[in-house]
Amino acid sequence: MQYYRTQIEDIAKKICAELHLAVYDIDEKMSGKGRIIIVYLTKIGGVTLDECAHFSRVLSEELEAFDFIPDRYFLEVSSPGLERPLKLKSHWVSAINEKVAVQYHEEDDKQSVMGTLLEVNQDTVTLEDRGERIQIPLKSISRAKTVYLGLPRGDDDER
Repeated sequence: MQYYRTQIEDIAKKICAELHLAVYDIDEKMSGKGRIIIVYLTKIGGVTLDECAHFSRVLSEELEAFDFIPDRYFLEVSSPGLERPLKLKSHWVSAINEKVAVQYHEEDDKQSVMGTLLEVNQDTVTLEDRGERIQIPLKSISRAKTVYLGLPRGDDDER
């Protein structure tokens, strides 16, 4: 299967610049129905449903105009959500001071930790978990995501 992520990303970034959005990630996968192209958008304060819909219409028009994807495809546009995957260094940087869950390997052992992301360096990330600072090499991380713990509940009188 040929992937078109690079071409789609170039077009999506140009559209995002005009709409004051940013591409968070692009995913391509095959299903029984055909190719599915998923574009995740972000911006400070969050992306609205209307912004996703508008971006989807504009991107669809551009993809049809360039016509470089020969087979049938479905386009999905979304926010990465409150609990978003951390794959790229830019994802990590955008999550500084947030709670994150990280799975990584240390020698032959699999480790899991949840803490507040403090720093992102060239080759490592630093978390704080209950007062302990943990430095994890990026190359040892197998999976990571931000964690949404919900808003603290107040007294019934405050609701």
